[in-house]
Amino acid sequence: MKKVTAIIILIIVALLAATIVSPIMVVAEDTSEDSSIDMAASFSILGFKWIYPGSSINAEGQTLHNVHINHPEDPYGAARDIMTYSYGVTPHLFFSVNNEAAQAIFGANIVDNIRANDGYYGYAGNDNVAGSMSRGDAMESAMLTGGVNVFEIPMQIILGNIRLIIA
Repeated sequence: MKKVTAIIILIIVALLAATIVSPIMVVAEDTSEDSSIDMAASFSILGFKWIYPGSSINAEGQTLHNVHINHPEDPYGAARDIMTYSYGVTPHLFFSVNNEAAQAIFGANIVDNIRANDGYYGYAGNDNVAGSMSRGDAMESAMLTGGVNVFEIPMQIILGNIRLIIA
């Protein structure tokens, strides 16, 4: 058990050290659609920032939301280039989180709560949330409301629902 704890701490320290050079991107991908990036966050030693994929573009105007459609051969390389063009940062590490992982970690209704919070497709709200807010605020609110089951994170990595991509 001490070895496992030491390895986990070492990995965390290595990831934090890597953010000195470039941020880590966490992307929420809905594999039930077209594997589009529905939301992203940039994390570095300087802080945390929500990134809305629909307004993050490259020089050609292609969005972060559609990197799998526009660049199926290298979607995360395209995402890296979009982040450089839009925000002046060049991430090389991406953590992709699908809906199954999000539901296991944050609760079964996390996706509905996010959609309710930001008025997704006119979704007016539900008994847990009242209405419209920015996508970043909707994510943060839904994640904090349902709690976090951190013990699910290693399981979701093993199941392949959270993936590390180097771009």
